[in-house]
Amino acid sequence: MTEALHFDRVDVLFGRGRARTRARRLQAAIAASDAGATRAEIAAAHDVLVGVQAATLRVPPGEFSVLVGPSGSGKSTLLRTANALTPITRGHVWVQSPDGPVDVAACRPRRHRIAMVFQQFALLPGRTVAENVALGLELRGDPLPARRRIVSEKLELVGLAGWGDRDVRELSGGMQQRVGIARALATDADILLMDEPFSALDALIRRKLQEELRTLQQQVRKTVLFVTHDLDEAARLGDRISVMHDGRLVQSGTLDEILRTPADAATAAFVEHFRG
Repeated sequence: MTEALHFDRVDVLFGRGRARTRARRLQAAIAASDAGATRAEIAAAHDVLVGVQAATLRVPPGEFSVLVGPSGSGKSTLLRTANALTPITRGHVWVQSPDGPVDVAACRPRRHRIAMVFQQFALLPGRTVAENVALGLELRGDPLPARRRIVSEKLELVGLAGWGDRDVRELSGGMQQRVGIARALATDADILLMDEPFSALDALIRRKLQEELRTLQQQVRKTVLFVTHDLDEAARLGDRISVMHDGRLVQSGTLDEILRTPADAATAAFVEHFRG
């Protein structure tokens, strides 16, 4: 395996209704999915919500890969299987480690150098900027001098040098998201998972942070898997774009490849404004 991250026919299903019959209904739902049933058909027949259906995606080291699709398409659910925030019903997510590929379901993925940046910043109020950036370093037991050095480096990298002693509640939304990115970088994670990190920001700040993130990724050469529902954002950021609809990953490629030969009518409709 040469990929930094490999989603191998991943299914995510959520059983609803009575607990006594849930396992049986999940198995029936998987069989229906394999037979080509839609989300709506599976929900109606088995009272099971399908998050992701048979998704396969390979992300090479250093690639900026974007999952894009309408709201509810399953992209955030798939992303969250990569650090075990969402359990997998069937399939595997493999991450590359110094000892070879590791199945996320059988390990603690944070030990294998995965970090995440959330949509709503997920900072700790009442702590300073520096204390928020240092959180992962504290949790793994890094000594104080090393934490201070790394925090200073990462704050400078995201344009927040000199802001370490400020309470995070004093910062604007864009600055708070820079803190979140610095925190993710501080642990020197090989893989950054980013779940619509700029969607809560206004358009001007969002565009600025997109440009800064792309420049930063080219500097640090991390593997990035980024989720958005905004195709314009995907086009600005992604080396490769993967389109999801109704829980299925329907197409991966460059924007030009997807525009030239969309995989299906739904993908064609989704990218129509670019083709015009």
